[in-house]
Amino acid sequence: MAYSSLLSFSVFFLVLFHVCFAQIELVTNRPDRESQRQQQSQQNQCQLQNLNALQPKHRFRSEAGVTEFWDQNEQQFQCAGVAFLRHKIQRKGLLLPSFNNAPQLVYVVEGQGIQGVVFPGCPETYQYPSQQSQRQEKQQSSRDQHQKIRQFKEGDILALPAGVPHWIYNNGQSQLVLVSLVDVGNNDNQLDQNFRKFFIAGNPQEGLVTGGQRQSQEQSRKPSRKGKEEEQQESGGNNILSGFDRNLLAEVFGIDNKLARKLQNENDNRGAIVRMEHDFQIPSPQEAEEEQRQQGREEEGEEEEEEEEEQGSEEERDRKRERGRRSRKHQSRRRGSRNGLEETFCTMRLRHRIDSPFADVFNPRAGRITTINSFNLPVLQLLQLSAERGVLYKNAIYGPQWNIDAHSIVYVTRGSGRMQIVAENGDAIFDDNVEEGQVITVPQNYAVVKKAGRQGFEWIAFKTNENAKVSQLAGRVSVFRAIPADVLANSFRISREEALRLKQNRQEVSVFSPRSQQQQ
Repeated sequence: MAYSSLLSFSVFFLVLFHVCFAQIELVTNRPDRESQRQQQSQQNQCQLQNLNALQPKHRFRSEAGVTEFWDQNEQQFQCAGVAFLRHKIQRKGLLLPSFNNAPQLVYVVEGQGIQGVVFPGCPETYQYPSQQSQRQEKQQSSRDQHQKIRQFKEGDILALPAGVPHWIYNNGQSQLVLVSLVDVGNNDNQLDQNFRKFFIAGNPQEGLVTGGQRQSQEQSRKPSRKGKEEEQQESGGNNILSGFDRNLLAEVFGIDNKLARKLQNENDNRGAIVRMEHDFQIPSPQEAEEEQRQQGREEEGEEEEEEEEEQGSEEERDRKRERGRRSRKHQSRRRGSRNGLEETFCTMRLRHRIDSPFADVFNPRAGRITTINSFNLPVLQLLQLSAERGVLYKNAIYGPQWNIDAHSIVYVTRGSGRMQIVAENGDAIFDDNVEEGQVITVPQNYAVVKKAGRQGFEWIAFKTNENAKVSQLAGRVSVFRAIPADVLANSFRISREEALRLKQNRQEVSVFSPRSQQQQ
């Protein structure tokens, strides 16, 4: 009897132990399994059977411009884990301050402008007084100061880390066109795989904050006009301040409720791109330096007069004047609060000219290829993104290749050309012409070749790796060139002489001139 009771207790304890252990294992392994499910889901999105060159699907008109989104639900974008959009900003148009849930790379297709990027904890290094404050220097509130402003123009690449507020202003004489890739699959995005834009000001349309997603749901909650272009919301601000209590905002900013209400931008129908009502006064370092030099010359004159009265030694006057210059230079460098961050994070370079005449690969009869990665723009190491700028002349070819460690999202900036993309099973999942304004994704390891049309072919390709690497199939630095001729001969069942011709007939690198110009 005692043995039977002991046996029953042992079986009960064993079952209880296994149940508890299973629960503990389920809890401890839940993040890993969740990560595996997300990775498996993304991999399933890359089972691509057919690709199409895409045009933007959603279009949102604002007071001073237009924002267009490509459909994030397209399988090729789901595979790459990216979103794609385009801004067209009119002259004196301001893209309102906002931040994204994922890193963003911007290519300037047309025009010029200025960009502000706000890094947390960094000092306001741009300081300049108004005319009133020049007369009344003691009134601190009359002076404006802010973080660094960056100028850019056509052919530049702009890098924007996740969660960092930014704004863009068109100070040129023509339209400003920007195309952007947002890497929603990046590790910095801890939300879902949807693009989200958080506006700090304004009342943008609902689709603008979600990249065109969930429009039908939002339209059922808020009235809007039907049509291809989404109209401005009539009430209820869509910036992040709109959700806070108005009294709390007034208390936090030390303002009255009337001004706090204006921060929430209710009944503001201007959209995400607004027209500047007043001239944008930008402090110019050159003008400030000239003014400082003039002031310095006046101070030196006063010092010289005093020194001449006090001392007759010219050598002593020179020494004091030099000490004065060094002191002013030191004070100029020390002006403003310093916390150490401005030497690294606060001063990182966010712009690089990719349309430079100094290309990485250049063929005077075919075109050029320029790349930008973390070596020439270090901030890309944080963003885990890079870019490639390609220019092909009439009928030239960008040889067959594959991206070793990145997806490539290609936007055609000018001209047209034929592209072929081949999957691992040898099927051509895309074989068609692409034209200006279209986007197509080349998945990692898929082979691709480009041939320009009669008007040439130009593109910008965003890549999901900070140092994306490419492997060529043809040309002087190709895979075939590195394989012994005997191996090629046996692999393709060709003669050794044919294998040597296969290896050596093309001496160009990456970009090939039309065959008609080559020796037959």
